[in-house]
Amino acid sequence: MKVFVQIPCLNEEETLPSVINSIPREIPGVDEVEILVIDDGSTDRTVEIARELGVTHFVRHARNMGLARSFADGVDYALRNGADIVVNTDGDNQYPQARIPELVQPIIHGRAEIVVADRQTGKIEHFSRFKKIMQRFGSWVVNKAAGTDLPDAASGFRAYSKESLIRLNVVTRFSYTMETIIQAGYKRLAITSVPVETNPKTRESRLFKNIWQHMLLSGSAITRAYLMYRPYIVFASLGVILAVAALIPFVRYLVLVALDVQGDHLQSLLIGAILATGSLLSFALGVIADLTRINRSLSEDALEYLKIQRYGD
Repeated sequence: MKVFVQIPCLNEEETLPSVINSIPREIPGVDEVEILVIDDGSTDRTVEIARELGVTHFVRHARNMGLARSFADGVDYALRNGADIVVNTDGDNQYPQARIPELVQPIIHGRAEIVVADRQTGKIEHFSRFKKIMQRFGSWVVNKAAGTDLPDAASGFRAYSKESLIRLNVVTRFSYTMETIIQAGYKRLAITSVPVETNPKTRESRLFKNIWQHMLLSGSAITRAYLMYRPYIVFASLGVILAVAALIPFVRYLVLVALDVQGDHLQSLLIGAILATGSLLSFALGVIADLTRINRSLSEDALEYLKIQRYGD
């Protein structure tokens, strides 16, 4: 059993030593623990410091490619080098690496294929009240979309089994965290969580400029992932809403005609016709999107087979 701990880094020369030194080198049920540093276009001594600390596995980007691409490239490297479990942490030392053994145990014992650390965001002092509310709301939205029950869906401290990584595909450019959970829920992968306490804050996030940008990008990623795997729910719901809305002006027209109210009331018929057309278009788009989903599922099955050939059985 081999575990790869991957650390996405962007100019983390100050905090990287604390991260690397706190990663357990021995884990019950694990034969080898390897550390992989993903240099996402760093301009400081991140790579040199990692080498000095004994790291031998690296993925390097000539320029900043973003967290999602760093995660995907790290996973590819880890699986090509025999990883059975991939743990993702962060170079800013926000996560307690000492809890990695607890993070991987559900996978080792076959109880889960993905384990997400619950940061217990309600207890994080540097999170504002608004941010805590948004974190809970975001997790609720993801859980509804994925059919899961994770208290902290945005946490990047997580462990994946090799089998789950072969079945998952990252297509977003912002962050993989939301997308992989929605995919995992759709593909019926077993997911669980482990409560942890985060380390003191070392710097501001480099993934987004402010909470509003984070909300916008996260919402976009969730919507895109949901449309990819459950488009019929979205378009069918929209079609029903528009159909019900179309009934209102039609009923109004019939009532006014029955009461013999002056006027031809064509505006009611026009509005009703527009809403009814929108409803029909929504249902039609739902059928097309669902056929596209089926085609995507077949493509992913073929991609899964190729991954098995690439990474081994």
